[in-house]
Amino acid sequence: MKKLIVILFNEVSVNARKDETDVLDQVQFVDAALKELGYETFPVQFSLKMDKVVEEIRRIKPVLVFNLVESVQNHGELIYFAPAVLKFSGVPFTGSGTDSMFLTTNKLLAKKMMQYHGLPTSPFFTLEETHLLQSGRRYILKPIWEDGSLGLDEDSVFTRSNRAILEKMKTLPSEDYFIEEYIEGREFNVSLLATPDGPMVLPPAEILFVDYPEGKPKVVGYTAKWQEDSFEYRHTQRIFPADSQSQPLCRTLSEIARKCWKIFLLRGWARVDFRTDRQNRPYILEINANPCISPDSGFVAAAREAEISFPVVIDNILKDSLKERL
Repeated sequence: MKKLIVILFNEVSVNARKDETDVLDQVQFVDAALKELGYETFPVQFSLKMDKVVEEIRRIKPVLVFNLVESVQNHGELIYFAPAVLKFSGVPFTGSGTDSMFLTTNKLLAKKMMQYHGLPTSPFFTLEETHLLQSGRRYILKPIWEDGSLGLDEDSVFTRSNRAILEKMKTLPSEDYFIEEYIEGREFNVSLLATPDGPMVLPPAEILFVDYPEGKPKVVGYTAKWQEDSFEYRHTQRIFPADSQSQPLCRTLSEIARKCWKIFLLRGWARVDFRTDRQNRPYILEINANPCISPDSGFVAAAREAEISFPVVIDNILKDSLKERL
């Protein structure tokens, strides 16, 4: 008799954008891998009717729930509801737990925790601290909660002399946005996969901004991620540096990523995004618990670079989840 796994994912709204429907690609990809591993699967949508979600999961009686919930009613700040409900249900589930999801999704809180633990991250400010911004430096206005670069693009990059954006910030809710110093330099993504011996760091990926005009902010924003007909999408490329000059930096980034895994109690799979300045000093941009694992995602590309098949990735995630929660 085959073992049953529930694939839990968020509801997708009518006329949803690409960043929202991407979760359906993940569901199909994970479903195929689980079936290749010999499991039966059952899809369940997560919603604010959480008692109904728990009832359905308990009725199905899966050995495990594969958590792919990325938002709740298209609100990223509610993503931690899913692991909280799953913990309450008593059924083992994949990926990071409630505290980890909350801490990593709240980018401002995550940066404060990085700072407390001595992890390198760029200076940051609340919307009430614009008087602390310095002339001659560039900053970026970021959403605190949203993922997938929603609400982030090159127009978010500004200087202290930009009166228009400073005035705009006065109208924004301080609980939804913060300011970060913009680091001019290289960008890297470092993916991690759970193993019995601790997190495996997959080959670090560098994001190249090809043929960007002088002065154009190099930002992997919403346009670069999702608008396929845009300059930003077509000129933003992912590579895996193999040159000897990049290897010491890649080792440093990998070690920092391992520390993030431990400090933020990450589980299953994760990704840490970095910028490095002109002196190759690294700064953590954000930590992604349960990052996207669609076929064209950065995590899957890193696994492919490491010659790890997707079913093996999924098997590692399953084993880590059972080890942690049974």
